[in-house]
Amino acid sequence: MTALRIATGVPGTRILGLGSAQPENVVTNDDLSKIMDTDDGWIRERVGITERRFGGEKDTVVSMAVEAGAKAIAGAGLSPSDIDTVIVANCTATAPIPNAAAQVADLIGVKAAGGFDLNAACAGFCYALGIGSDLVRSGSSKRTLVIGSEKLTDVVDPVDRSTAIIFADGAGAAVIGPADEPGIGPVAWGTAGDLVEMIGMTERQFIYQEGQAVFRWATTKIAPIAMRALELAGLKPSDVDVLIPHQANLRIVEAIAKKLRKEGAREDMVVADDIVTSGNTSSASIPMAMDHMRAAGRINSGDVALLIGFGAGLSYAGQVVVCP
Repeated sequence: MTALRIATGVPGTRILGLGSAQPENVVTNDDLSKIMDTDDGWIRERVGITERRFGGEKDTVVSMAVEAGAKAIAGAGLSPSDIDTVIVANCTATAPIPNAAAQVADLIGVKAAGGFDLNAACAGFCYALGIGSDLVRSGSSKRTLVIGSEKLTDVVDPVDRSTAIIFADGAGAAVIGPADEPGIGPVAWGTAGDLVEMIGMTERQFIYQEGQAVFRWATTKIAPIAMRALELAGLKPSDVDVLIPHQANLRIVEAIAKKLRKEGAREDMVVADDIVTSGNTSSASIPMAMDHMRAAGRINSGDVALLIGFGAGLSYAGQVVVCP
């Protein structure tokens, strides 16, 4: 029997570049109070959001992914021809066929790329990052473009204050390439299918969530998952420079940070709070927050960042990365 040949792998992977994109339309809490029973103080107290971005007709999952992805490639100092795989994490594409990844690859100029979509909702980017890293590490891909892109306003009831105040639109992207030393740790992931009723879609195809149930789950279960991601990477909480959880709710983010500090994380650990001005953008929230923090000088190249996503399904995933 002839022996099969397999691709030659690499010692590790790392994030080479980041990019993000948001619609131009800024929607404040006062704007929402004009169309539903809410106000700025109520929203700030419960979810910590002051404003968010809502897309118009020209803003789509594909268009925002293209903008974010192109920026990530440029930020990595690469050209589209250097990318051979595109993964788009999303749960809001208007149709399953054709997939967003194929369209994004073509519009960016990545020709004949392997491309597929991935739906793990708010955990989608971390799932895609883990898969994209493994593709490069195994030798199946030379460089992978991983994007989280969502237009949640397409699936939110615009007058439902339990969801319309939270969800927003945007995209974030990262380019993954080979490295002599690991810059992306193993993914700690899983699902809790018995909790599927906490977040889902109504018969009218609007998203709904049991806010208090989600809050209780996230504030008790996410810290142990984060600790597992650190364990898999061979690190301790004190090694973390930056915590970037899914931007679901500022109170949840703060609760996760508090629990990690009790486990030994440093008081000077930087904590992402992109939720305040971007809202909850599901699979886009982690890469978008990372890119915004990089642009603002809140994180530096070489910082150790702990990522953790969680959301509908219920799916969760996290990993440690070295910031580009």
